[in-house]
Amino acid sequence: MAVQNENSDFFKSNVLGHPAGLFVLFFTEMWERFSYYGMRAILVLFLTAPLIGEKAGWGWPREHALALFGSYTALVYLSTMLGGYFADKLIGYRWAVIVGAFLMTLGHASMAIETPFFIYLGLALLVFGTGFFKPNMTSIISEMYKDVPEKKDGAYTVFYMGVNAGAFFGILLCGYLGEKVSWSIGFGLAGIFMLFGLLQFYFSQNIFGNIGLKPKMADDVALANSDATEINTNIMAESEVDKKEDDKRVPFTGWQLGIIAISSILGLIWVINDPVSKISGGAVNFFLIGGFDFSNIAIIIALLLFFFLLGYRLRQYSEVTRQKLTAVTFFAVFIFTFFVVFEQAPGSLTIFARDYTDRVLTGSASLIFLIVNTLIAVVPLAIITWVLYLLFKKTFEKYALANIFLSVSFVIIWGVTIWMLLKDFYSAGYLELSDSTLEMLHIDKVTEKLTEINSTWFNILNSLFIIALAPLFSKWWESKYNPSANVKFGIGLMLLGLGMGFLALGGMDIEPGAKTASVSMFWLVFVYLFHTMGELCISPVGLSYVSKLVPGRMIAFMFGVWYLAIAIGNKVAGMIGENSVEIAKENGIGMFFFWIMIVSIIMGLVAMSTSKFISKLMHGIR
Repeated sequence: MAVQNENSDFFKSNVLGHPAGLFVLFFTEMWERFSYYGMRAILVLFLTAPLIGEKAGWGWPREHALALFGSYTALVYLSTMLGGYFADKLIGYRWAVIVGAFLMTLGHASMAIETPFFIYLGLALLVFGTGFFKPNMTSIISEMYKDVPEKKDGAYTVFYMGVNAGAFFGILLCGYLGEKVSWSIGFGLAGIFMLFGLLQFYFSQNIFGNIGLKPKMADDVALANSDATEINTNIMAESEVDKKEDDKRVPFTGWQLGIIAISSILGLIWVINDPVSKISGGAVNFFLIGGFDFSNIAIIIALLLFFFLLGYRLRQYSEVTRQKLTAVTFFAVFIFTFFVVFEQAPGSLTIFARDYTDRVLTGSASLIFLIVNTLIAVVPLAIITWVLYLLFKKTFEKYALANIFLSVSFVIIWGVTIWMLLKDFYSAGYLELSDSTLEMLHIDKVTEKLTEINSTWFNILNSLFIIALAPLFSKWWESKYNPSANVKFGIGLMLLGLGMGFLALGGMDIEPGAKTASVSMFWLVFVYLFHTMGELCISPVGLSYVSKLVPGRMIAFMFGVWYLAIAIGNKVAGMIGENSVEIAKENGIGMFFFWIMIVSIIMGLVAMSTSKFISKLMHGIR
């Protein structure tokens, strides 16, 4: 790996030997995931909170909130293609990360103001910021280890830890502050740590030498510009792209580019128009022409055009390559189904936790929860702080300012965590605090001694279960019993369905139309346990097979197909969540989760039953 600057020796010894550069990315990504998942955890709750009261929100109906949330998450995934393109063609990975982090910081700051203009502005900034930031962090890692591919899996594993750590603490702390203190503080805290991630990265970027300064070839960047580091650590090395079949190049002609433009514009306008038309009560509708709503027609035309183009381009390749690309299309359908079910977590599952779950603990149950919550908050934070200390020792001399910003961020997160734990122990009656101490800590005096678990807390179970179960699943995939890709997808989708089955069972006694209930919280614990196991079955499969099956010349286009499937899955997840309101009114909320369970299990059976067929299409790729 050639690095042509004064930091060359330092870079080689620390990134490749002692991975200081990798841990700079670890902490930058950690704060970005903190901000994203922290904001995401409370957005729907804020939108649906009553207009009046101590924790006033916007008082939206659930269907409006979920429509906006579904469009937001879909746009986040679509924007990664835009960010990857700009980095590839114009500004390079590092400046794309900096621009993205800056936009996200502004986005969180805007949302902390809580007025409609600034909330919408904040969401728009977050969409574009994530698009610039997300794909190009993984691109930097890919380029860092291109000459030492044997170390790439380990690097992605470390990076993946940063992803999970950020998501865990973002949900834990932003969720807690948003629900129990102030929505503005919850949104604002996410922005504060995004700012620290930006400053730390900016002032330590020379540690990467020349990496990320110059745009790369489109095919290479498309491989790196994936979401795989969150869900997969086995993307093949860039050199393996060249080993694919040497099919003829099929350039995009004018009419093909026209189809892409038309379908993209129609789809983008539809994704934005869907929540806008619903929230405005039809007063604003970009597809309302002559009194007729063309929304459904527009999205159908967009999808038909795209699938026509996909089918046409598949026919231009050799039979073997065409079959491999057909297999990828099947996988995209399964990943779409996965996201439809899995992305119920920040929407309908969080609302179920808030409105239908008994989250109040007293007596020994309260004490046990407080002790467990303390351990799961303090132990990971202590471990990450130790990593910070090791990085501090390695890099302070050359990157003092970056280390100072990073250290300040950890002082703040320790302070917020300790404050949260003290407040909970005091509220439950296990800690006595004087009036002056309460005033200094800004903790309200309580008279009723109990523990109420905030509804966003359950979202952290996904990260905890991943940490606990990932080694077991890894051993399974490395053993002789390692199933095929289809079987993994099938098992994963059925586990997702079984997870929803617990809520169907737990909610079966909730009367139709009921606004509240007191279902045991253990049903939610089982949901997240099974959903995490499903995720671990599906995560190692998707993007790894895209990279192995797709010809190098078409990989950018097929990654676009893959991201489109994920984006549509996120949007459909929100749309299905919207329907939960009507289903709950007519048949009870349990029936809503029952139908999701049935669909997920059926798709899992389809995945498993087509295993031999798709294996033939893959021509020996495993």
